[in-house]
Amino acid sequence: MKRMISAVVVLAMVLFGANAYAHKEAREMKKGILLVAFGTSEASAKVSFQNIEQKVKKAFPGVDVFWAYTSHIIRHKLAKQGEMILSPAQALATMMDDGYTHVAVQSLHTIPGEEYHDLTMTVNGFKTMPNGFDKLILGFPMLGTQDTVAKAVDAVIATLPKARKANEAVVLMGHGTHHPGNVYYAAMNWQLQQKDPNIIMGTVEGYPELGDVIAWLKTKKSGKVWLMPFMSVAGDHAKNDMAGDEEDSWKSQLTKVGFSCETVLKGTAEYDAFADIWVSQLSNVMAHFK
Repeated sequence: MKRMISAVVVLAMVLFGANAYAHKEAREMKKGILLVAFGTSEASAKVSFQNIEQKVKKAFPGVDVFWAYTSHIIRHKLAKQGEMILSPAQALATMMDDGYTHVAVQSLHTIPGEEYHDLTMTVNGFKTMPNGFDKLILGFPMLGTQDTVAKAVDAVIATLPKARKANEAVVLMGHGTHHPGNVYYAAMNWQLQQKDPNIIMGTVEGYPELGDVIAWLKTKKSGKVWLMPFMSVAGDHAKNDMAGDEEDSWKSQLTKVGFSCETVLKGTAEYDAFADIWVSQLSNVMAHFK
């Protein structure tokens, strides 16, 4: 009998606590936006992030905007230079302590790859914290749905160098990944070539590789190749792996096999056509905060 009474008391306390939590006092809405990028330590490349931030602040006036980098290496490197950039977890913890109730976390990654996957787990972890955010929603990276792949294809076509002739090849350098999200590069490649058969997507760390790109280029009659980064910033990969003078850079390897190369050092987020896709993803999230 005593055990039964004890069980009833415990159950009542649990139900009371759950009921109290469910009916906690409503707080005044305080919106915040957390922009999350892989990051860059290249000062000249930060113009990409500045462009996106300006667009975000214009689209959502009065909403506080914060930043976080997913790359520990870049955060550590910047810290040595006196610039402190928080991780997504650190930034969310700070925003929680500061009383933000509705937070939109917008991924500035290009594809839903490993970095985005990890960010998803971080956001989901904060969603379960007691007395935390009322709403916490993560926005897709630039390529997240078929609709945004199509928009990105249009953005590539719209931002091709004006000096490029129609028969000249364009090679886009994506980062690439071993994560299943790498398939988005293949999707981009297919749809790009439906609009312009002289454009190909290659990657540094995924598929298609540079060897695949070179094999494809050799089937083309044009001896000139335009190299462009398909990354949000024109950072280390673009300046060194793509356009560098070292023997293993894409420019050097293409030159070695007989192609004349022109390089464009401009990240996708510097172009309004691409930046607007990320802002559109964020707009889908902010629509839930009304």
